[in-house]
Amino acid sequence: MKFTLALAQISTRLGDVEANLEKHLILAREAAQSGAELIVFPELSLTGYVLQDIAATVAHRPVAEDPVFRPLLQASNDLDMVVGFVEEDRRYRYYIAAAYLSAGRVVHVHRKVYLPTYGIFDERRYFAAGDCFRAFETRFGRVGMLICEDFWHVSSPYALWLDGADVFLMTSASPGRGVTDEILGSAQWVQDVNRAYSGLFTSFFAHANRVGFEDGLNFFGGSTIFDPDGRMIARAPYNEEALTLCEIDLAQLRRTRVRLPLLRDERPEVLLKALQRIDALK
Repeated sequence: MKFTLALAQISTRLGDVEANLEKHLILAREAAQSGAELIVFPELSLTGYVLQDIAATVAHRPVAEDPVFRPLLQASNDLDMVVGFVEEDRRYRYYIAAAYLSAGRVVHVHRKVYLPTYGIFDERRYFAAGDCFRAFETRFGRVGMLICEDFWHVSSPYALWLDGADVFLMTSASPGRGVTDEILGSAQWVQDVNRAYSGLFTSFFAHANRVGFEDGLNFFGGSTIFDPDGRMIARAPYNEEALTLCEIDLAQLRRTRVRLPLLRDERPEVLLKALQRIDALK
């Protein structure tokens, strides 16, 4: 099976949900007309990143009655969508979240588990943390989603891999930090990690990162897709908006895993025993 995935690398307006929603709908139409069957937007693509005290005012619930999700769900009849937003739960807690939309319904919502509160980051001060990683079924097979800091922890994709994910959709609002001879240090790090994960987990890893400037931060873009052999098969430019389409050939999963049966030989029960032993020592 093959399908076309689009990475929507956008510059988001801080706090302007209406303007960001309109950009989502325009790009979703453009992607569908270009043959895309799934479009992935970055972390907090509907709100902007440095929200701080306005987080509650831009929050929404991923339901058909919500004025922001209503048109997004309608658009998902033309192609599947991953959108980033602030989720408000029934007890008025707020989460950095990503929703997978398809055929007019919400298939899955992932709440960011790891909230960085170091350096330039202060997420835990304003947001509640998610508490699980779970793969889910789509028309393209079993998928897992991670948000930015989530994929800085190898246990996150590992848990989704064991739960059956073959396609990983990673979203971020990653600002540029550090330099190398060619690109930003943080851009190089993210690219190297995604390459390593795709090879170690013999799976597809698609990463959508935002661009633009916000409150002194520069978001560098450079969105990528890696195949199960660890080969980069698509990359968006740095520092500019882009809609990047790539054909995903799911048959590559079989070809890679016949040659390199890491999933077959994985022994999570051994890891579980080790974790139980380590926990008992605390």
